[in-house]
Amino acid sequence: MTEGTSYEFLEHTADAYVAAYGKDLAEAFESAAVAMFDVMTEVEKVEAKVEDRVEVEAEDEYALLYSWLEDLLVKSDINEMLYSKFKIFSIDKTSDGFRLQAKIWGEKFNPEKHPQKVGVKAVTYHRMEILKEPNKVTLRFILDI
Repeated sequence: MTEGTSYEFLEHTADAYVAAYGKDLAEAFESAAVAMFDVMTEVEKVEAKVEDRVEVEAEDEYALLYSWLEDLLVKSDINEMLYSKFKIFSIDKTSDGFRLQAKIWGEKFNPEKHPQKVGVKAVTYHRMEILKEPNKVTLRFILDI
């Protein structure tokens, strides 16, 4: 698991409502990624065997969070991978919005090793929040399960 990540699942009737925390935006995005995979499996059982890179761009920070999580979900689905470690190297403001660059680590899904919890169908903008305080960023978002 990515060191320093923290998150919790908030009460929601049908979907997974997540609050992810970090000392800055990058760390909060890392926590959000761990939380999303924790919805799907016991993330502590996912070994960081395979490294991959992720780069996403979006017009604002909300769209960047959506694109980051959606890209991870698509990579996981297409490559039959689960991820457990995330390191965001940069979140840069560009002329078109924002660009995020990261490395991610995980391993191939193995049903004997990785117990399935629930499948995440999609990331949503519904009730998405990015709350910034000195030395603390809180992200809230809903995953459609």
